[in-house]
Amino acid sequence: MRKSIVVPLASFLVSIAGVASASTSAVESEMETRLKELYPSTRITAVHQSEVAGLFEVTMGKNVAFSDASGRYFVFGHLFDMREQKDLTAQRLSDINRIDFAQLPLQDAIKTVRGDGSRKLAVFSDPDCPYCKGLEGELAKLDNVSIFTFLYPLDGLHPEAKGKAERVWCASNRAKAWSELMATGKVAESPRCAAPIERINQLANSLGINGTPTMILQDGSLISGAAPAAEIDRRLAGSPATTKAAVTPKLKGN
Repeated sequence: MRKSIVVPLASFLVSIAGVASASTSAVESEMETRLKELYPSTRITAVHQSEVAGLFEVTMGKNVAFSDASGRYFVFGHLFDMREQKDLTAQRLSDINRIDFAQLPLQDAIKTVRGDGSRKLAVFSDPDCPYCKGLEGELAKLDNVSIFTFLYPLDGLHPEAKGKAERVWCASNRAKAWSELMATGKVAESPRCAAPIERINQLANSLGINGTPTMILQDGSLISGAAPAAEIDRRLAGSPATTKAAVTPKLKGN
């Protein structure tokens, strides 16, 4: 007798879940249509209900904001789960900003192989960036990785960096010249050659990369800024970026 009750109940629950899912999808679709009508000049690519009742997560290209149901009021910033001490927006941003590693023009990068080189990592780096120099020390601790360094001098901050990058690229042993430059700050003169600096600038702009160092992992996720070797190794192993907030707002009672 119990079986005859349980089976219909299970079917009923599945049916209810399907209706709820369809209802949620319909609400999100309606909200997306409303926002596109209100803001036709804005590229709205996705709308989802957030963890907060009545607040919608709005994806606009590579950015995320939050809107009320009317579409009139927006909140720009990160949504935090204070109980779990998690930055809920960070993972979403990581997902929408993924880059197709296979499409990177690796012929324009300096290749450094450590161990068997089985894992892959791309780095956008400026020769005069102090954080980039610090990162090199951490990258040296990694094993079984191929590192592709894109020379990305930021002229506005480091006016001499472009000349150094060009000399590194034109050196007979680019990987060695790069390593010595980052360790000593010096690079030997090299015969002039066609360096891909402008192509790399265009690539960085197209990918939304505007600071150094920036790392791209083989799964397409990014690490902005320097990171310790242990964290880079963890990410190379396939572990997701931490959603723990580096700086979490503090409220009384925390």
